[in-house]
Amino acid sequence: IFKVMTGLPVIIRLLDPPLHEFLPDYVETLLELKKMREEGLSEEEIKEKEELLRAIRSMQEANPMLGLRGCRLGITRPDVYHMQVRAIIEAACDVIDEGYEPVVEIMIPLVADKMELKITREESEKIIKEVLEKRGKNIPYKIGTMIELPRAALTADEIAKYADFFSYGTNDLTQTTFGFSRDDAEPKFIPQYIELKILEKNPFEVMDIDGVGKLVEMSCKLARQTKPDIELGICGEHGGDPKSIHFCHKVGLNYVSCSPFRVPIARLAAAQATIEDK
Repeated sequence: IFKVMTGLPVIIRLLDPPLHEFLPDYVETLLELKKMREEGLSEEEIKEKEELLRAIRSMQEANPMLGLRGCRLGITRPDVYHMQVRAIIEAACDVIDEGYEPVVEIMIPLVADKMELKITREESEKIIKEVLEKRGKNIPYKIGTMIELPRAALTADEIAKYADFFSYGTNDLTQTTFGFSRDDAEPKFIPQYIELKILEKNPFEVMDIDGVGKLVEMSCKLARQTKPDIELGICGEHGGDPKSIHFCHKVGLNYVSCSPFRVPIARLAAAQATIEDK
């Protein structure tokens, strides 16, 4: 990615999903263990499967989307983020040796409090310094965060003290503002809500300007009070929606990020918003 994007910024988000997503299904593993015992497999194989089962059980959560994920995982298991930051900076050093110009931006997800960002930033910078000294390189970098929780939006002036940029994760911000689970809400009741005119549009496709948008606008103002030159952008499905892009331009966001197939629409909407402003 650094090679393809040479000279242009590459934002890399550190691990966001909860760890259980990287492990096998609990019930399936339990059935496999039962079968192994019935078939009389070796004690060593059974012990290995039992250890895996214990690990899966220890990481199970009642509500994983609001559980141990994002920066919470990076703080409680710093080795996970250390590994990722090291890999990012090592990769940047490698491509410099090949004549490329990496522009590194590291994004820390699911921050709700300034201290979470302060701690993870300090930890990340220790690793960055260590790698750069070892490789004899001097690579400029930025560390920022994703604003995807209402509390983060409301305390953006405090969080901005430790951030070089914000990226508004409007998919999760919509979920946490409405109290909707997207996977449940879209198939089960959002169509009926639109029909009954409770909602004008699906808020996961077109930004809810009155609620989520108000949080984004307020957050932008608060962040720039602390750091006038902070870089502000948006990522998620809303980054490819024309109406949402017009709103982002209006509140002063610097960029939008979206799925590749939405890029032409996003560029057109951004151009139209700029023209309308003149």
